[in-house]
Amino acid sequence: MRRFTTAAGRAVRTVTATALGPYQSAVVRIGFAGTWLFFLLRELPHRHELYGPGSPWNWDMAQRLIAENGAFTALMWSDGRLWFEIVYAAAVVSSALLLVGWRTRTMSLLFMVGVLSLQNRAIFMGDGGDNVIHLMAMYLVLTRCGQVWSLDARRLRRDRRAGGAGGAPADRTGPVLWAVLGAVLAAVTLMGSFAGWGWPLFFWAFWAGQGLWWLTGRSPAAGSGEPRALLDVLANVLHNAALLVIMAEACLIYATAGWYKVQGGRWQDGTAVHYPLHLDYFSPWPALADLLSASGVMMLLVTYGTVAAQIAFPFTLFNRRVKNVLLAVMMVEHAVIAVVLGLPFFSLAMIAADAVFLPTGFLRRLGAGASRLSAAVAARVPARVPGRGGTKGGGEPVEAPARVPWPAAVPSSSAVPASAGARAVVPAPASEGAGARRSEADEGRGGSDSDSDRGSGPGVAGDGGSGAALAPGRGAGREGPASGPPVR
Repeated sequence: MRRFTTAAGRAVRTVTATALGPYQSAVVRIGFAGTWLFFLLRELPHRHELYGPGSPWNWDMAQRLIAENGAFTALMWSDGRLWFEIVYAAAVVSSALLLVGWRTRTMSLLFMVGVLSLQNRAIFMGDGGDNVIHLMAMYLVLTRCGQVWSLDARRLRRDRRAGGAGGAPADRTGPVLWAVLGAVLAAVTLMGSFAGWGWPLFFWAFWAGQGLWWLTGRSPAAGSGEPRALLDVLANVLHNAALLVIMAEACLIYATAGWYKVQGGRWQDGTAVHYPLHLDYFSPWPALADLLSASGVMMLLVTYGTVAAQIAFPFTLFNRRVKNVLLAVMMVEHAVIAVVLGLPFFSLAMIAADAVFLPTGFLRRLGAGASRLSAAVAARVPARVPGRGGTKGGGEPVEAPARVPWPAAVPSSSAVPASAGARAVVPAPASEGAGARRSEADEGRGGSDSDSDRGSGPGVAGDGGSGAALAPGRGAGREGPASGPPVR
């Protein structure tokens, strides 16, 4: 009994004190924001026929349906063409900003508003991937998905260095953004645009929570109090619960798809995959479809393999190695579906959902590789010398000095004058041993996911090493951010 009590206490402390899976939540954020952004840009010439005034599902039909099901969509506030263009442009901008992790908490809410507004306007426009994006957009609002791989994380590291050198600059963007969104929300509420009280209560609670988070973290003294600690615990619990729901949702999608396929006659006799390959709508490459369907044995193996993989996937989570192998198989399968059947956005959405199960070690190596690649590209770009016209006396550009590897002498933040105005960019090659480990730890320290959080309050921003509570093996964040102020 004592052992059980100890384990339960440790689990509760982990869930409340740590936002688990920082890399997994970041890759899910990037995956779904990128998928929706690419879809909106791809359908930009056809946006009016899909969701706008020219849609076959006209405004009156959509209004009658929404009056019955109570779905949320901002496009029902006006049937004008200008309003549609504003909502569509806002959806594109919020997706791009969420992708790069700028003011991630606010952008995740605006991302959800854009997804729901467009998809609920014309619910019959989609290929299955829209349902996955629809659900994940709502879950992402509750996650702290900007701890790593985001502009918020970079801003927090910059402010931490500036604070050590003499004080971080005051955050002006967060409060201004908060005030503008509050004014918009007040105007929409007073005009009676919401159907019911559920959605306005949610939006107002979100807005008030953001303001309270900023207020309790304005100074180190305020950030060390009980109100900030309570908010940090609540944010961690919501994040971990949302991450668990995302995992359960992915398992449910595969399990239900597999069991429904088992009951189909074409799946039982091994010919189900053959038929969509010869439908015009799903055959962007007829020659490739003919080549794949020419072999009956190949069709049989693909059909049975698809059903077996989908049914087995939820059970493989109990074994890390088997899970990783099957996860790679599922991602490859979706990549093939994107090319062969012409369903790129459905496949991207499913790959983004699968990414929540990727091992933390793999994601850290992936991030380190991306950092080395960007550093190598930046080193090849000639830089201009400021204050001299950017050129030498003869007019030719002056190249920037070579970057110094991490193990070389790097001044600490306390040794850099606050007025220097320059920030050293030091790549961290994985081959540099301890330097690479230091780089990875620095990358994983977390980022401000809040509209106005400056990271001044204490708290746990990292992954406490108990990722197995949410995903088997190393899947849900055993090696998250190491230390730093609380992220939002």
